[in-house]
Amino acid sequence: MEEAFRTLAVRGVHWFDVLDVVAVTALFFLVFRQVRGTRSLHMLIGVVVLAVANALSGLLEMTATHRLLQNLLFYIPFAVIVLFQEPIRKFLASLGGTFFGYRPGREATSRVARETAKASFILAELRYGAIILLERSQGLKDYAETGIRVGAEVSSDLLVTLFYPGTPLHDGAALIVEGQVMAASCFLPLTAGALPTTYGTRHRAAVGITEITDAVCVVVSEERGVVSLVMDGRLETVDSSDELERRLTDLLGGKPVESPATESGS
Repeated sequence: MEEAFRTLAVRGVHWFDVLDVVAVTALFFLVFRQVRGTRSLHMLIGVVVLAVANALSGLLEMTATHRLLQNLLFYIPFAVIVLFQEPIRKFLASLGGTFFGYRPGREATSRVARETAKASFILAELRYGAIILLERSQGLKDYAETGIRVGAEVSSDLLVTLFYPGTPLHDGAALIVEGQVMAASCFLPLTAGALPTTYGTRHRAAVGITEITDAVCVVVSEERGVVSLVMDGRLETVDSSDELERRLTDLLGGKPVESPATESGS
């Protein structure tokens, strides 16, 4: 440590030293964001604890403990690949999507948010269950292949019709990709985590797909007529169409929607 400070004092702090620290900080932030709120976070903390214990045992010259931890840490990289398979996959997909993902226009994105919000609360009023998945930076075309291709412009009428009970496409998820309803009746992976008994298969699917992708999901409960927004594996209830439209617009990157209070004051 003293040698490091001495070296720093001799050469001074350069701009690439600051860039180096920022890069490492950003990397840790991205990793933490991927595992936050999941069981992977506890496993990551366990790995860090083992690494710290290994360093301390070396400094304190605890030979037996240090050797045991060194042998244990030798296998950690292999265990990490298995234990953190989904977070690693999501992190790499998110990184790639940041640079090469589809970027729809703000007008188109705002229209998708508006029509989706309108349809969701119509479905909730009718007590028609629904699950609508909206693509962000990570592609969802693999999941579209599990359903029936639609390829139509997003509209509230279309979404309500798709989830009408008894129709061939009402069971499963509707996927909105690049401003269109790409497919319907799609199957999504269910979460392995525990959810309250009030949530059914649709909610488990919404949580499951948002745990492994950066997509946004809207779920309409058939039993309770409640609309939920799901993001990063977290469920939250939305009380109005305007609120859902604003949230979706913000998450998808569309034009900001003015609140009713702002509009009345203008």
